[in-house]
Amino acid sequence: MGYPVVNEYVEHENGGKGTEYRKQLAAMFVGAARREFDLLFVWSLDRFSREGMAATVAHLQRLASHGVAFRSFTEEHLSTENELVRNILLATLSSLAKLEREKISQRTKAGLERARANGRRLGRPAFSDRDKQRLRTALDTGESWHAVSLQTRIPYSTVKKHARALGYEPRPRAANASTQRGNGSAQGGGAHRPIKN
Repeated sequence: MGYPVVNEYVEHENGGKGTEYRKQLAAMFVGAARREFDLLFVWSLDRFSREGMAATVAHLQRLASHGVAFRSFTEEHLSTENELVRNILLATLSSLAKLEREKISQRTKAGLERARANGRRLGRPAFSDRDKQRLRTALDTGESWHAVSLQTRIPYSTVKKHARALGYEPRPRAANASTQRGNGSAQGGGAHRPIKN
């Protein structure tokens, strides 16, 4: 379309979140405030914002205050050339974008409820008897809980929880005290020979 590209902002965060969570959106507004570009060109409105009518219009007004125009590649009617039409359409489409996000959330929740109703267990799988036996075998070696976690690839919090339930106690850490012998000393558990006079 003949526009020189000054910068490209690629956002992977959810479009329903604000600038405090969307770093690229925040960076774009910084660039707009510095007048690094005159036109913000997006693929579609919902890629710009799904925060709802008020927030989306506020973003567009913020761009306008910096003298930056807005244009959507797939929605040519969303252009700042006709301010009245733009505001009406943006208000409608931003509301629809938010509504679609809410519908997706509702469908997800409904799917989870159906799964629970069908007896499916959600979340992490249960710690099985086989897992407990594997943990017990590793703990019987006398290794620390941290070492057991690394060895078995069982999360440390799970090792700690089930080790206590199985009657195991954490292995005390080795003392790191300093001792004095004669005129010599041994620090940090070392083994220095005493100096004889």
